[in-house]
Amino acid sequence: MPTVLVERDGPVAWLTLNRPDRLNALSDELLAELGDALDESARADDAVVVIRGAGRSFCAGYDIAPDSSEVGYAAERTPVQDRDRLLGNIELFTRIWRHPQPVIAQVHGHCVAGGAQLASLCDITIAAEDAKIMTSPALPLGGGYLSPLWVHRVGPQRAKLMSFDAGRRISGRTAAEWGWAAEAVPADELDEYVRRTAHSLARTPAPLLRLKKEAVNRMVEQQGLLTHARTGAETDALLHQTPEVKQVQESIKSLGLKGAIAAFNAPFDERFGSAG
Repeated sequence: MPTVLVERDGPVAWLTLNRPDRLNALSDELLAELGDALDESARADDAVVVIRGAGRSFCAGYDIAPDSSEVGYAAERTPVQDRDRLLGNIELFTRIWRHPQPVIAQVHGHCVAGGAQLASLCDITIAAEDAKIMTSPALPLGGGYLSPLWVHRVGPQRAKLMSFDAGRRISGRTAAEWGWAAEAVPADELDEYVRRTAHSLARTPAPLLRLKKEAVNRMVEQQGLLTHARTGAETDALLHQTPEVKQVQESIKSLGLKGAIAAFNAPFDERFGSAG
């Protein structure tokens, strides 16, 4: 099965992340197929592109499960090799930002870490009101890969809150209030709302959409968006080498992802009760 499904509905292309059994966690294969689908869409002159997730969630982030061989999260790398890998992901998502036509992120269920990174570089994010959005997984696994990008999107205090507190989540409704998402709608209306919005955008001739997008993007890039997006790679690669992060990686290997999360939360839960 392809990990990215491509469908067309007139001028709108739908790219569906298709690893529902892993909540569409980002593997090397999925990332490569997403890049190919974006290239194909650019060649096809689609007026609007929508990126969404199959099954229960938009995207659970990079695949860090202990049996994952695609991303190879725990593989031994030098800091420079790790930084280059992380920057490669940023470059892929930058292709969404610089895609010739508008790209909408349709966010439902979980949108975590790499999934939030992907959505942050789409042109318009429309979220289900009950979506669960997190900038980091529920474990302290790195140095805030997304945090500099979120400074640009929601401001430094909210970016720090989301980064410092491992596993902190906001709803789609809150994400829209903060400005991370353009809009939030009831979950049962999300599909139809995004479809209607995409086709409404597509009424504007594609050359006009392209130049309108470039004009806005230039202003945002002058404010440092892409520099922010790249900055987190260096800090993340550095902290991947620390004993503290390596200990968490070993915990995932020995206990599994859910077990490692439970072990990390145990002292907090014992004092304050389960965080849910």
